[in-house]
Amino acid sequence: MAAWQAMMAIAAGLLTALAGGCNDVPSSSGLETVVIRAETFRLEVVADEESRRTGLMHRDSIAEHGGMLFVYPSCRIQSYWMGYCLVDIDIIFLDAVGRVTATHRMKAEEPKRQSESESQYRARLRSYWSNYPSQFAIELKSGWLDRLDVQVDDKITLDVERLKAMAR
Repeated sequence: MAAWQAMMAIAAGLLTALAGGCNDVPSSSGLETVVIRAETFRLEVVADEESRRTGLMHRDSIAEHGGMLFVYPSCRIQSYWMGYCLVDIDIIFLDAVGRVTATHRMKAEEPKRQSESESQYRARLRSYWSNYPSQFAIELKSGWLDRLDVQVDDKITLDVERLKAMAR
């Protein structure tokens, strides 16, 4: 009987996860505490391809001290776009040791028009580049870049080896 109850609990959990909206989608690897200029953030770690592809799409808000920490298997030039993003986002690109390679204030784009194909929609969206090879990206609620005054070459302390081990 206990095995049957356990299976039902798992099934109920899966149904709840599947029924939830984008705001309820769990990150691939949990939460990471990151301190930037004496401000503490609890960031969703996204360390797999599907989670990185989805990012903060379809979300209508970002917690004041929340956001995402993207982790890649290797260091390379990264490019982000604001497809299907409903709110402005500040982004910080970091190299393999946590040094800032670029920052951007990304603005929410006009939604995909009914008359637009997916490729037409993507073609009109602005790209935000890491400028140099990056292995991490941090997305925060709009306004934090100005408050934190993060600059290229600043260092943000991360447990880079542990995070890199999560990347798939």
